[in-house]
Amino acid sequence: MTGSAAGADTRTKLLEGALRTLAAQGIAKTSARSVAASAGVNQALVFYHFGSVDELLAAACRYGAEQRMARHRDRLAAVTTLAELLRCGRELHEEERAGGHVAFLAQLLAGAQTQPRLAPATAAGLDLWTAEIEKVLVRILADSPLGEFTDPVGLARAVTGAFVGLEMYEGVDPAGAQRAFDALEQLAELAGVLDELGPVARRAVRHRLRRTGRA
Repeated sequence: MTGSAAGADTRTKLLEGALRTLAAQGIAKTSARSVAASAGVNQALVFYHFGSVDELLAAACRYGAEQRMARHRDRLAAVTTLAELLRCGRELHEEERAGGHVAFLAQLLAGAQTQPRLAPATAAGLDLWTAEIEKVLVRILADSPLGEFTDPVGLARAVTGAFVGLEMYEGVDPAGAQRAFDALEQLAELAGVLDELGPVARRAVRHRLRRTGRA
């Protein structure tokens, strides 16, 4: 293995070690030593490759989000309705939680409140998810009566924020989070009913929404 390849391999080991350590031990116990132990390398390499533990965690946030998004991008691209989007989001939530990625995100969000250097990377990681959700919303709302009156950019951020909040809320009230997911799916089904209306009814809905908007 060449020097550059070995260096890239070590960086990847450290990034994955940081993800495991943060999810398992929390941000308070995440250190160069604990990450290096998880990665199976010397702790001095944390500082050689990243400069500081905070910089390593920031890079791990971006790396983790890119890996997860690459895994799920095709599934999101196949979504055709709001109801499908929420069902897909629910399935992804279960997978991400089982893999420890929800715990990792929760720790980063908590750490960013007191360690400002983590905030841009955490936001960038969330933006990768938001950008994919925005693409789905633009596509599925294009022919919907709601499309003319809905901001896909803002709605994508609302969806991301809702799922992040529910992921963290689920840890203290699983039953409440379950009901919240169910309620969101019910709203999506109602939106689906609008899409199934005939052209006359759809024009009536648009007219009513325009009147409401002017009011």
